[in-house]
Amino acid sequence: MALTHTCRATLSRRSLFLLMAVPILVWGQTRQPQPPAPHHAVATRSSSPSHTSDDNVKNDLDSCRIHQVTGLPGSHQFASDFIETIASDPKDPDLIWGLTADLSNQVPPQDQAMYISKSTNGGATWTQVARIDSKYFDAKIGEGLRNGLIVSPGGTYFVITTQQGAFQVIPQPNTSETMVKAIVGPRVPDTPPKMSITKKAGDPVRANVVGMTSDEKHLIIGYGYFDLDPKMFSYHKDNDGSWIEDGPLPPLPTDMDLLSMQFDDPQKTDPGFLYVGTGDQVYLLNRRTMKWSRIYGVGADSAIHGMSVVGGLHLAACWGIYNPSGPGTVRRLINARFLLHRTTDETGPNLRAYSIDVDPSKPNREVVTSLTGVYTSEDNGETWKRINDLPEEEFRSAHFNSNGTILVSGIAGTFLVNPFSNACTPHLKVRNK
Repeated sequence: MALTHTCRATLSRRSLFLLMAVPILVWGQTRQPQPPAPHHAVATRSSSPSHTSDDNVKNDLDSCRIHQVTGLPGSHQFASDFIETIASDPKDPDLIWGLTADLSNQVPPQDQAMYISKSTNGGATWTQVARIDSKYFDAKIGEGLRNGLIVSPGGTYFVITTQQGAFQVIPQPNTSETMVKAIVGPRVPDTPPKMSITKKAGDPVRANVVGMTSDEKHLIIGYGYFDLDPKMFSYHKDNDGSWIEDGPLPPLPTDMDLLSMQFDDPQKTDPGFLYVGTGDQVYLLNRRTMKWSRIYGVGADSAIHGMSVVGGLHLAACWGIYNPSGPGTVRRLINARFLLHRTTDETGPNLRAYSIDVDPSKPNREVVTSLTGVYTSEDNGETWKRINDLPEEEFRSAHFNSNGTILVSGIAGTFLVNPFSNACTPHLKVRNK
């Protein structure tokens, strides 16, 4: 199975090609460790949870050192320490959850699994709460990337999306005996698909984006994977806690894959609007009129990998990043000279960005993960700095903690950083005359 993600564009409404500029990484392959850059600090590794390790984390972050996080469940083979999805508890922002996939070809197929873990200290240490067996996903078809995760308050249950559909995951006292309940979703039709796909008629359509209202009463799940036929369904919770399908949402004005999704106000029990990022644009669903419209300002053929609605709509796209500029509009940061492409040492506005997060307590601070590393801004995206002490690798997910530290994760693993600490600020010495 290949661990990859692509930027995609449409030649027409019925033709599709992949821009294969992102390196293809095969699960289980050996990656040679990258030496630290000159004059850069070496990342330190966390140990098992203890007061000593907590002190080590604090010392590292207070001293502007990168702190590598270990202790995630699984084999620790290739990419098993990569948190592909990070989610905050709806009622407790200091409680975070992560979804990892242990799918290396060095692990026997029967032992391959996905794990849900929780952290109460900003991602420094993790506790496994659920193990999802291999029968609930397909490691041979693009699994281990772009899986969705939704958390109920306190982590009483979760909703995940995989190549096999969507599932409600209910932790048990024994974390190796997780209860998993399938959520009804579409199946591959008997009619020939618009694109050649690896699945056959009757197989579940891949579930991707997922969102839940803050009152836990309504769920929206998006389906489709390289089949030019994306669909979205709404659900409501039954008395026994199961999710019951209400029916499909109005068809999207695109035939591209669904990559990201957010309610306009996640704290509302009945949000008025839903943003959906696809392989070409960002669309807005008015949940009162059930009509779709397009967000103005997004460039053509932009794969919208991630979004944040803190302080307005922020987008991480295949060809750059976007900040809010007004109601229903965004602007591309075309003067982002911080974007360094390692293979050519060229700077420019084009960036394969995978995620964007905004600090809720200080919305002027942003973090972007990308093919070429992690970048931060503390002036609403006007200027950016690259976190150079991280491994020379692509990063996919990021999360602001309430204390201003940032958890970032990618192919090389998971790290805690504190780029806004005083220790990271350059200090000039005055030479005595």
